Amino acid sequence: MTSATAIEATGSRVPAAAAQSLAQAIERATGENAFRCYHCGRCTSGCPVAEHFDLAPNQVIRSLQLDDTGVLASRTIWLCASCQTCTTRCPQKIDVAAVMAALCVEAKRRGVAPGVPGIEVFNRLFMGNVKLLGRVYELGLALALNLAQQTPFKDLRMALALLGRGRLHLVPRLARRADRAETSAAWSDRAVGFFPGCTLDSSAVEYGRSVRATAEALDIELVEPPGWQCCGATPAPATDPALAVGLPMQGVATVERMGLDTVTSPCSKCFARLKFAEHAARRGDDVSRQARTRAGHDYRGTVNVQHFLDTLLDRAGLAEIEARVRRPLETLRVACYYGCLITRPAALTGAEHPEYPTRMDDLLRALGADPVDWAYKTECCGGALGASQTPIALEMSRKVLDNARECGAEAVVTMCPMCHLNLDARQPQIGLDRDLPVLHATQLMALAFGLEAKAAALDKNVIDPRPLLADKALFDRGAAGR
Repeated sequence: MTSATAIEATGSRVPAAAAQSLAQAIERATGENAFRCYHCGRCTSGCPVAEHFDLAPNQVIRSLQLDDTGVLASRTIWLCASCQTCTTRCPQKIDVAAVMAALCVEAKRRGVAPGVPGIEVFNRLFMGNVKLLGRVYELGLALALNLAQQTPFKDLRMALALLGRGRLHLVPRLARRADRAETSAAWSDRAVGFFPGCTLDSSAVEYGRSVRATAEALDIELVEPPGWQCCGATPAPATDPALAVGLPMQGVATVERMGLDTVTSPCSKCFARLKFAEHAARRGDDVSRQARTRAGHDYRGTVNVQHFLDTLLDRAGLAEIEARVRRPLETLRVACYYGCLITRPAALTGAEHPEYPTRMDDLLRALGADPVDWAYKTECCGGALGASQTPIALEMSRKVLDNARECGAEAVVTMCPMCHLNLDARQPQIGLDRDLPVLHATQLMALAFGLEAKAAALDKNVIDPRPLLADKALFDRGAAGR
């Protein structure tokens, strides 16, 4: 009996004759049918972490087809960086990254020991932070993880650098969920819900300052939903599917209750989780119903989720941004680094060119800078692997930085706090022959707009960009030293 015949006879998308219990479990969790895969290998050929896997991504899918439960003990499902390359390139539109996360959950449910214990520990500690505090306490999380892995001094140099720049809180902050949110019938067309994420007032404080300053300069009103809590980031999907939708849905639902039509986030991971929640809310499955219950609001799907890059270009526009420039960034050659999640997967983000986007390049040109063409603008930096699998993340980040320099960039420009942390704060660990400054696009906007120094917060970067900018006559040399 062929697969098609079995599906027709049983009404199931999983062939009954094969009794694929593992495939059925994953399909129930994700809606993804492993039997659509015909093993073209595109997921594997594009995966930036594949060389560290014990099973290639297409072999993971094949394991589901064969009901080989050995896949639950593999390293691959835990090492997946959730970069969405496989999902974006799959010709059968299988969300391979979601399958990887669901397999982690299924492994835990069946009592299978994690193939990479450090990542499971990180996920557990991260979600414990969220449950206890509502948001992630970065310093405490890093200390707890390093103690659990018996490497208490692993990130000491980076921690001291961040502490010295006021980018880590010594004491955790508690986020209490708000039961009510103010509504307004008079929001301006420049008002948007603003989901900052856990890092914008901590390890990415320089990004937070420059985001708020540039939004104000462009008359974009950022309205934080009261009592917003962590989106769950990468650990939530690999821990609890209902939380993975419910946590970000709380923020989106609050914005809807406030009467705003858009919520924006400058954090790529927050944007991705909010976008996923927006999409999941329309599915009507058990997970989305649980998430609606957690949100305490019957979300109607009226809120558009945007990355802050798109909010800048849609609400203000290139012409207005260019008109606001007081100090053009002439002669500055930059590599615009989008990372994994601003544009991918296109089925969720709606990006026209998810593999080679140009919107950030357009923004930097409006500021007077010269964006270079390069190959790694959407390659993964390692993401959350930087915390528990640091050598892998350092290797991935080095490839990004090396390619940027090889293509003539004098600086890398990001719009993601995790990407910036890996490329900037971890750069001393990478050991380049010479430093390559990494800036947020909003820092350069603040500089080009002629805003006061604290708006750009250039002194917060670990790799100091001020000497380069001073040499380009874009920054006062008298302020270039620490």
